[in-house]
Amino acid sequence: MFLRQITDSSLAQNAYLIGCQRSGEAIVIDPERDLDRYFKVAEENGLRITAVAETHIHADFLSGARELMERHGALAYLSEEGGPDWQFEWAKGRANAQFLKHGDVFRVGNIEFKALLTPGHTPEHMSYLVTDIGGGADEPIAFLTGDFIFVGDVGRPDLLESAAGQAGVMEPSARTLYASLRATADLPGHLQILPAHGAGSACGKALGAIANSVLEYERKFNPAFRQALTDSEERFVSDILQGQPEPPRYFARMKRDNRMGPALLPDGRLPQPARIHADQLGSWVGQNDRVILDLRSDRVGFAARHVRGSLFAPLPGGKLSVAAGSYVDEAARILLVLEDESQLDEAVRQLIRIGLDRVEAWIPADEALSVAALVGSYSRISTRELQAGQQVLDVRGADEFSAGHVVGAKNIAYTRIAARLDEVPSASPLFVHCGSGVRAAIATAYLASQGREVVHVDGSFAEIPSSLRS
Repeated sequence: MFLRQITDSSLAQNAYLIGCQRSGEAIVIDPERDLDRYFKVAEENGLRITAVAETHIHADFLSGARELMERHGALAYLSEEGGPDWQFEWAKGRANAQFLKHGDVFRVGNIEFKALLTPGHTPEHMSYLVTDIGGGADEPIAFLTGDFIFVGDVGRPDLLESAAGQAGVMEPSARTLYASLRATADLPGHLQILPAHGAGSACGKALGAIANSVLEYERKFNPAFRQALTDSEERFVSDILQGQPEPPRYFARMKRDNRMGPALLPDGRLPQPARIHADQLGSWVGQNDRVILDLRSDRVGFAARHVRGSLFAPLPGGKLSVAAGSYVDEAARILLVLEDESQLDEAVRQLIRIGLDRVEAWIPADEALSVAALVGSYSRISTRELQAGQQVLDVRGADEFSAGHVVGAKNIAYTRIAARLDEVPSASPLFVHCGSGVRAAIATAYLASQGREVVHVDGSFAEIPSSLRS
């Protein structure tokens, strides 16, 4: 048996390529849309991808399952659990789609996969037990847990309400998750845990940075998992719902598109943005259907000089996806301002993974900033310079805000500002801060693009004068 974890570090997302070396067949679990990465690994190891499986309807990226099934003839294994609202509608009636119920078994070559319904994160969520029949095993070696069990955490049960807007389902989902975790008690402790996400994902609040784990280890040392096995349901529900990060605005769109069917990439290829020049830049500024994403990492330099109306979406550090996903509409035409051309491929991939496909053009930052008439700026101060009486927008998470904040500050997480723009204080100027400066820089740039007079309060929250903090 061949097994490879293929990770997208920007979204902390893991797909798995599992192949039968005897038959040469392979399956991909939870792929993203840029499939060339999976085909490359398969080809390098003498495998051909014949199947794809999903653990659930994802919220944080667009799935590549439809692309694999329709363009490449892969057989798709999809959950049919969860009720009528949680079906893979795009695959209904397709000959290459196989729908699974709890306990169903299928094979790829001499490798057996057993589907287990593990709801809580989502109602239709499946996990898969993997047994290497061809290697002589009669017990599973691995447990593909998707967003059910992570290393150090479990899947968050609040997204259907906090991201998809289904009121009143948060607490029932947490109770379902509690039951699902307890139902794993009979599974063998030697199972490798192969999760769909790692540290940095918004699909949990305490995910570990280790790539995989072992079931018995997680039972002992994963706090949420251990609590489900040893504590009351009421305590588990209360604790699991506390401190979950506010999801980016695009999560609701991902749920919709992964259910109804992600758009196929034209000709199965990534967008090929055109290189524009300084004399063409003016056509991108101030246009309602166009967005300029500045991928530089220097927030100080961006505040001082940027193309007017552009968004700060740094590629280094994994903030492009969350910034673009929080502020850019799916129909927007996108221009990238890059430090150099070597960033282009990765930027395009990160954007199409969240359904921002109209990446039409790019320009080097130095050239873009040479057009003086199109250069803008906004003010920036250090957290030590914040003064009493200034209207503050705190763009940290709600749990950070509740632990301590500037007196009189308004709290809206930076990932939710576009969805709650009418709640942003009307004061001018508006002083925007976070815990270190990065999130505030992203939010400040967006508010400036909306015509607001803003000041980026840059630095550690701990350095805000104590007289201003509650």
